[in-house]
Amino acid sequence: MKVRQSESKRRLAEKATTLFNEFRNAYANEWRRQEHCERMYRGEHWHDVPVEDPNEPRPVTPILQSTIENVAADLTEQVPEAVIEPESAKDAFAARVIDAVIRRNHDAASYPVEYRKLAHDLLVGGWCVQEVGYDSAANGGLGGAFIRRVDIRSILFDPAVTDLQDGRAVFKIALRPKAWIEAHYPDVYPLIEAQPSDASVRITDEILTPDPKSVCLLIEYWRREYDAQADAYRVHMALLSNGVVLEDSRDVKPEGYFAHGRYPFVTTTLYPRKGSALGFGIVDLFGTQQLYADKLDQLVLKNAFLASRNKLLVTEASGFDADDLRDWAKDVHTGENLNGVTWMATPPLPNYLLSYVRAIREDIKEESGANQSSRGAVANNVTAARAIEALQEMSTKRARMATDQLHEAFREAVRMEIETEREFNCFLRPVTITVDGAPREVLFDSAMLEKSAPGGAALPIEFLISIKAVRRNRFAEASQNELMMNLLSMGAITKEQAIGLMVFEGKEQVLKSMREAADAQEPLFPERTKSKRSGGRK
Repeated sequence: MKVRQSESKRRLAEKATTLFNEFRNAYANEWRRQEHCERMYRGEHWHDVPVEDPNEPRPVTPILQSTIENVAADLTEQVPEAVIEPESAKDAFAARVIDAVIRRNHDAASYPVEYRKLAHDLLVGGWCVQEVGYDSAANGGLGGAFIRRVDIRSILFDPAVTDLQDGRAVFKIALRPKAWIEAHYPDVYPLIEAQPSDASVRITDEILTPDPKSVCLLIEYWRREYDAQADAYRVHMALLSNGVVLEDSRDVKPEGYFAHGRYPFVTTTLYPRKGSALGFGIVDLFGTQQLYADKLDQLVLKNAFLASRNKLLVTEASGFDADDLRDWAKDVHTGENLNGVTWMATPPLPNYLLSYVRAIREDIKEESGANQSSRGAVANNVTAARAIEALQEMSTKRARMATDQLHEAFREAVRMEIETEREFNCFLRPVTITVDGAPREVLFDSAMLEKSAPGGAALPIEFLISIKAVRRNRFAEASQNELMMNLLSMGAITKEQAIGLMVFEGKEQVLKSMREAADAQEPLFPERTKSKRSGGRK
């Protein structure tokens, strides 16, 4: 039986293909820039320099890579945590439950791993993307929302806008084996097999290149349409391959894929570009300095090679045979005139040149924010946790700016995540919260996030809860504990309050033990109390 697609599906495929080709042509220079930035990061930028002498040295000092890794390490120490707080006392229980749900989602999706990838994309490529969605197979089939990183070489925004939410469409592309498509979409696979493969448009790895005959390009076509009657936007998603529509979200949800009506992507730019939704990274700003530093290293090495092989100038009138002089095993050479034999030594490079090479490398570190304080070098000389944290905050302003941008994008992604949970969750999911220092299992129901306005319309989640992105590192936690100890010594708080506000492993168990001891009217450390009462008497 011959497989066919409906007329509406064919029109959808044609429109998506035309728009995708327009976006792809606009992104050609961006993809080349990203490849160049990755090569600079790996230290392979000499391949972009024309070869003048194949024997000349091409040294690479990975100062730019080290700089990026140091700043990335500073960013990854500030992995954000979502803190959900209620807007009113009656929403406190719902806020605690959704806080536990979000934390479990991030643990299941390994968000710290995704965050490290986001930091790399941001610093090297200049921008990064987070996607929010719902996985119905997560949590043993109960489902769950997720936040994950999207490879910036596999997503295309509308090049005509500066905000992706204003764009005509968003394309996300990936390669899939034909066997995978045949297993998931057997009804339309014959149409895909009959079309020529378009996998060559995908930016692939420079080392591992799959066979275009065995893979297909999978395109997620996200489009946003305005509904004039409802005065709202609706987002739809279609999955295509080789010009064939595999699935269309309008068949299942004609009212829109997401109730919030937005593209499920959040972007972060390190150094924004004017007139674009993309950005520039550290490589774009400091790559030229890396090239000049390596070029100066090349001059130093060439000078060292020339100086290690001094040339001997021999005139014909000297009477010496050049081949005879090359024989260093001979003790006696015969000639007529020594004035015709001269050594030509290579003059050394000036000392200021070597100092200039070191200065360029230090400038890259300092100006990019990868200085000693940001790398934690002051921790050996400063002991107070608050002093260490203050020094790091002041020394790494660039990294702090990038951290704030990532955390604000994370907060926006968490808001979408909660909206997604409210819309797609259909099962009672058990989660664990802490009540009076003891764990307690409760059931999460999306109905607890529903709150209606007087007119009957559903209120946004901001009317129930507030979302904050909290960053914690070892110095911030130590500073928090140190502050609580100071307040305790001043008598401003009790022991139980101090421990409750501290950050350390096993805090809930300590609080539980303190409450049990207080309820039983027994000391927490009976052995120590007994020894004090005995007064040391035998």
